[in-house]
Amino acid sequence: MSKVVKKIREVFSPAFRSGVASPDSQTVYDVTVIPLADVWELYKRDPTCRSSVDLLAASTVGMGFYTTCAPEKDYADAEKAKKAVDDFNKVVNLDRMLNRMAKRVIACGNDFWLKVSATEVIRLPIDAVEKIEVKFTEIQDIQVPRQVSGYKLRAKYGGGVLKPEVVIHWKLEDDDSPFGFGIGLLQTLLHTLTIKGNEKRPAYATMKAKIETIMPGIFEKYAGPDVLANVPGADDATIQKFETAIKNRKKEGVWLFYTGKDKSGGPNVSINPVQIDPRARFESYIEHMVNQFYLGCETPLPRLFSTPGFTEASSKAALQLQEMLILPTQRDIKRIVEGDLFDVAVKQGGFDSEKAAVRLNWGAQETPELLAADLISAAEKNLIRPEEFRKNAVKVLHWELWEQEPSSQDARSKSAGGA
Repeated sequence: MSKVVKKIREVFSPAFRSGVASPDSQTVYDVTVIPLADVWELYKRDPTCRSSVDLLAASTVGMGFYTTCAPEKDYADAEKAKKAVDDFNKVVNLDRMLNRMAKRVIACGNDFWLKVSATEVIRLPIDAVEKIEVKFTEIQDIQVPRQVSGYKLRAKYGGGVLKPEVVIHWKLEDDDSPFGFGIGLLQTLLHTLTIKGNEKRPAYATMKAKIETIMPGIFEKYAGPDVLANVPGADDATIQKFETAIKNRKKEGVWLFYTGKDKSGGPNVSINPVQIDPRARFESYIEHMVNQFYLGCETPLPRLFSTPGFTEASSKAALQLQEMLILPTQRDIKRIVEGDLFDVAVKQGGFDSEKAAVRLNWGAQETPELLAADLISAAEKNLIRPEEFRKNAVKVLHWELWEQEPSSQDARSKSAGGA
């Protein structure tokens, strides 16, 4: 952590203040309603949340990427510019950083990278940014947010304000705060809901955790139910001995003693297990709550593994809907990577980023399929040399070719051996 703090202190200016767009402009801070560290703890501790976020992150960036550039006829140095970007990606291990970033962004709605230099980028801790300074401008008596003017750090990370040009803020957009913090999937599960100003619905994460906390106690009750022992003729000393023995037993199956006389006055002893009312059925309520929790995770993964009767057709339909949620996030990541990372690497190498047009493409680069007819046609037109034709035929088409024609003696020997 000390290394991160040191880098932060090297970059931010202690005397940095927001610029003024107009005499009527003002600056406010945007803060997170729920601390991002708490949201990340939910990801780390709840299996449903973790598996859902991991699936969405893998679907977003897990397939990897490759880079392309403008044709050489349009820009002679395009390949050199692409190599500068590829070298940068290798140095910072961009593929790994994007995978880790995607998990944070989907879970918490935010992730922050610090551009230390043109060839060094580090990820800030999830709770490093305390406030985002947003500059508003008054236009026709309406306060309109214009831009981010600084990222206020927490005191434990050095304090101060980071300049916006040295920070890459990855986020899931929030319409209420276009220049502030984003909102991830798990915030919805941690939010309460106030109704009519005085009634508050607990957060779904809290309700799910309470049910999971109560469940072991229910099993304990059924495994060893409480028992009421009615012993009318026993004296107080005897009852106290029984109570002491029972209290030292396991938690399950508590015994309660009653010393009152029965109606006949005789020494009848009755043992009465305390039964749970079988009419107390809460399955539908629990199912509703769990369904809402799954909807908040926005992935069919929990249902695919936990619900009987989930057919292959319905699974494919659910995954297609999930892909519709992933595509906008992929476009945002592509735009930020190309603008804030690739263009900087190209300019640092002394090339024109606009003409080079180095682009990020998701997935693996497709290799054109080489057909035998195309290879033969190329050899007939003298587009490739005979030795090139033979090497391609062996390597790509898997033809069995010899470097030279076998002699007649070798052919007879092989024929005799085969016989």
